[in-house]
Amino acid sequence: MKWYQMPENDVLHALQVDKHDGLSEQEVKKRLRTYGGNKLEEKERPSALFVFFGQFKDFMVLVLLAATLISGLLGEYIDALTIMVIVLLNGILGFVQERKAEKSLDALKELSAPQMTVLREGRWVKVLSTQVVPGDLVKLTSGDRIGADLRLLETSGLRIEESSLTGESVPVYKMEQVLVPSNVEIADQSNMAFMGTLVTQGSGVGVIVATGMKTEMGKIAHLLQETTTLVTPLQRRLEQLGKILIAVALVLTALVVLIGVVQGHALYTMILAGVSLAVAAIPEGLPAIVTVALALGVQRMIKRKAIVRKLPAVETLGCASVICSDKTGTLTQNKMTVTHLWVGGAAWEVTGGGYEPEGTFFKHGKQADPQQSRRLQQLLSYGWLCNNATLELRTEKQGLLRRQKQEYVLDGDPTEGALVVAAMKAGYDQEELSQHFSREKEFPFDSTRKMMSVIVKGRNGRRYVITKGAPDVILTQCRSLVYGTAEEPLTPARKNEVGQVVNQMAAQALRTIAIAYRPLDREEDCRQAFEAERGLIFIGLQGMIDPPRPEVKEAIMECRQAGIKTVMITGDHKGTAAAIAGQLGILTAGGKVLDGATLSKWSVAELEQVVDDVAVYARVSPEHKLKIVKALQARGHIVAMTGDGVNDAPAIKAANIGIAMGITGTDVAKEASSLILSDDNFATIKAAIKEGRNIYENIRKFIRYMMASNVGEILVMLFAMMLGMPLPLVAIQILWINLVTDGLPAMALGMDQAEGDVMKRPPRSPTEGVFARGLTWKILSRGFMIGVVTLVAFSLTLEAHPDELIRAQTVAFVTLVMAQLIHVFDCRSEYSIYHRNLFENRYLVGAVLISTLLMLAVIYYPPLQVIFHTVALTEREWLLVLAMASIPTVVLGGLQFMKRSKAASK
Repeated sequence: MKWYQMPENDVLHALQVDKHDGLSEQEVKKRLRTYGGNKLEEKERPSALFVFFGQFKDFMVLVLLAATLISGLLGEYIDALTIMVIVLLNGILGFVQERKAEKSLDALKELSAPQMTVLREGRWVKVLSTQVVPGDLVKLTSGDRIGADLRLLETSGLRIEESSLTGESVPVYKMEQVLVPSNVEIADQSNMAFMGTLVTQGSGVGVIVATGMKTEMGKIAHLLQETTTLVTPLQRRLEQLGKILIAVALVLTALVVLIGVVQGHALYTMILAGVSLAVAAIPEGLPAIVTVALALGVQRMIKRKAIVRKLPAVETLGCASVICSDKTGTLTQNKMTVTHLWVGGAAWEVTGGGYEPEGTFFKHGKQADPQQSRRLQQLLSYGWLCNNATLELRTEKQGLLRRQKQEYVLDGDPTEGALVVAAMKAGYDQEELSQHFSREKEFPFDSTRKMMSVIVKGRNGRRYVITKGAPDVILTQCRSLVYGTAEEPLTPARKNEVGQVVNQMAAQALRTIAIAYRPLDREEDCRQAFEAERGLIFIGLQGMIDPPRPEVKEAIMECRQAGIKTVMITGDHKGTAAAIAGQLGILTAGGKVLDGATLSKWSVAELEQVVDDVAVYARVSPEHKLKIVKALQARGHIVAMTGDGVNDAPAIKAANIGIAMGITGTDVAKEASSLILSDDNFATIKAAIKEGRNIYENIRKFIRYMMASNVGEILVMLFAMMLGMPLPLVAIQILWINLVTDGLPAMALGMDQAEGDVMKRPPRSPTEGVFARGLTWKILSRGFMIGVVTLVAFSLTLEAHPDELIRAQTVAFVTLVMAQLIHVFDCRSEYSIYHRNLFENRYLVGAVLISTLLMLAVIYYPPLQVIFHTVALTEREWLLVLAMASIPTVVLGGLQFMKRSKAASK
C-alpha cells in the first residue's frame, strides 16, 4: 500500500481503527497473533547443546580426557570413570553460568527497550514497542524513538531525524497532508514516520501501518544482524591475566612432573597428577565467573530501580567522583504545585498539594474568591490553554476488600500539570475552556527559546497568541503588562518590580512561570515562533514548588562520605536553585552557584579553573551540560551525568556514566545512556554506585580466594617433589577440590553483601589494577601458608604411619580442603576474618556446608573411599587437620587484626 497517497479516513478504514478510541485489547491480541511481535529478526544463536559442548574445548580439559582414556586402557576403570564424571559436572557448571549470564543480558535488553504511547480503548497508555500492532494510534513527542512505520495524521512543528534510514543528517519537517505523486522516495515521504528514527522537535499523532520485518527498517534488517559481545575493561584485563597465569601454572606443573619422574615416581602417575593439577590451577573460568558476578550484580541493581544498559558502566560506577544531577524529579518529587501567584501588581496564595484540584485562594493574607478577579482568571485560564497536560480521575480497586480509591493522575509535564490544577482550583474545567477557545497552532517549548506558545481562537472569532515560559525570557518579548485593571507600558521600573517578585519567589525555592499574550489581527498568520512571540502583554507569574525527595539529603551525605561530589544542574532561577541546594546539603560554605549566561561566555578551559568549587548550575540549557562534563573530566574526575531530553544526549554520551530518567526520559536520552533510573530518583544513583563498588570488590574476593587456593595446591605438590616425598594428593582428589571446594564458595562470594565501609572509602582510581591494595601479597602469603600446612600435616601423618600412604594423603586432602573453606571467610573482608559476621552471607555458609558434607562423604562412605583413595580419619587426625587448616586464616588473621587494632588506638 502507498499509505502516503491515501487520505486520513481511507487509512483508518483500511486499518479498521477508530481515531477516538483506538484499538481494543482483544483486537490487539488478535493482531499480535496475525502479524507477530514488533521486532526485527535476530541472528540465530548457538543452540544450548552447542554451548554445552563448547565447555569441553579447552586444551587442558582435552589433555585430561586423553589421559583418562589412557587410564582406562591401563585398567584403571574407576579412576577413568570418576574423572569423566568430574569433567562432566565441571562442564555443566560452566554451561549453567554461561546461560545465566546470557539470560540476564537478555532481560536487560528487554528492560531498556523503547516504549510507545498508544491509544487503547479511548486511553493513551505506554506499552513496549514490541507489543504494538498495525492500526495502533501513536502519540509522538520530542525525544521519542519511533518503533514502527506510521502514517502521520496530526503534526505540530514535528521534525524527525532519519539519518539511520535515509542518511539525511538534517532533521526533516513532517506534515499530515496527502502526497499526490505515486512514486515518492522514502526520504521525501513527509507524511510518514519510520521505525528507528528520532523525533527531535514538536509533536504529532500517527497510525501504525507496518511492524517488524514489514517496516522499511525491517527490509534492510540484514545490516543489523551482526552483533558484538560486550566485554568490560575488567574482563579484558582478566583475560590477559589468565593467559599469564596459564603459562605460570603450566611451567610449575611441568616442574612438578619432571621432579616427580626424577624422584622415581611412575611417568603415567605423574602425567595424570600433573594434568589434573594444571586443570585445577589454571583459572580458565575467571572471565565466566566475572560475567556471572556482573550479571548477578546487575540483577540486584534492577531490584533497586537501576537498569544497566552497558556492562562497563558497572565497573565505572565504583570510580565515580562527581554526580551531576538534574533537579526536577531526580532531587525533587516532580509533583509541582502552584502556591503563589502575582498578577496586576497583587500577590495571591493558594493552598492544596499534589494533583488534587482542591484549594483556597488568599489575597494579601485574606481569603478571596478567584472568580472576582478578572486578571487572575486570565492568568489561570491562559496557563491552562498554553498547555499539553491532562488530569484524569482514575478509580482503582485496592486491598483484599477491593475498595475503590479515586486518584487524579497526570498525563504530561509536571510543570504544566501544576498550571492545570491551579486553574481547576479556581473552578475551571476542560469542557468549559474548550467551548470558549479552540487551538489553531502550537509552537512547542524548546530549550533555546525557553518558551511555548499557542494560537487560540475565541467564540467571538478573536485570535490570540498565548505564551508561557521563563520570566526573564518572556519579559524581553513584552511591550506592556497588565497592572491593576489597566494595561501599562513595560517600563524599566515595572520590569524591575517583576524581577523582585521573581527573586522573592526563588528565595522560597519556588519555580516561576510567566504568562503573556497578544491579540492577533484577523489576517495575521504566524508561521514561525519568532513571529508570534513578540510585542506581548505580560499578565503575571505562577510560582510553584517541587519539594525535595525525603531520602535524597541522606543519599547526598553518603556520597560525600564516599568522596563523591554532588552537583545540581537546573534550568530554574538562580535563587530557586540555591534555596533547594541549600536544603539538600549540596550547596555548603564555599560552594558557588553559576548561571547559564556566564557558562555561555566561558570556554571549557576557563570553566575548568573554577569547576571544582561550583555546586549549582542554574538557568542552564542542555548544551551547557557537555561543557560541564568536559571541564570536570579535564580535572581528572569520573563523571556521572543525568538527563532526560534529546539535547541531553551528547552530555550523557560524553560522561563516564550517562544516566537517563526512566519515567520522564526520552528514548534518545535512554539510548545514549549506560544506566537508566526506573524511578528517576537520585537515591537510586547512590544505591547503584554502592552496588557497583560491591560488584568490583566481590570480583576481587573470588580472585583472591581462587588464586590463593590454586597457589596452595601447586605448592604442596611442588614442595613434596622437591623434598623427595611421595605424592601428597592423587589426580582425582585434585580434580574434586577444583570442582567442589573451589567452585561453589567462589560463586557464593559473587553474591556477598557490601562491607560496612564501602561508601566511606574514596572512589577507586580507573587505572587501579585488580591486584592493587596488597591483593598480590594476600594471595601469595595465604597460598604459601595453605601449601605449607598441608605438607606439614601430610608429613606428620606419614611419619606416624609410614606404611599408610593413603591415610597421609587423606589427611593432606582434608587439610587442604578445610584450609580453603576457612580461608574463604577471610576473603570477605579487606581487613581480616574478624571484621565481618561469618554467617551474614547465607549463600556462602550454604556452599561451605555442602562442600564439607561432600568431603565427609568422600572420606567416610566406603564406595567413595575406593574411588577417591581415602580412609576414615581418627579424632587425633582431625585435631591435626583443624589445627593446621586454621593457621593460615585464624592465626595470621588474628595477628593482622591485633596489629590493625593497635594502630587504630594510637
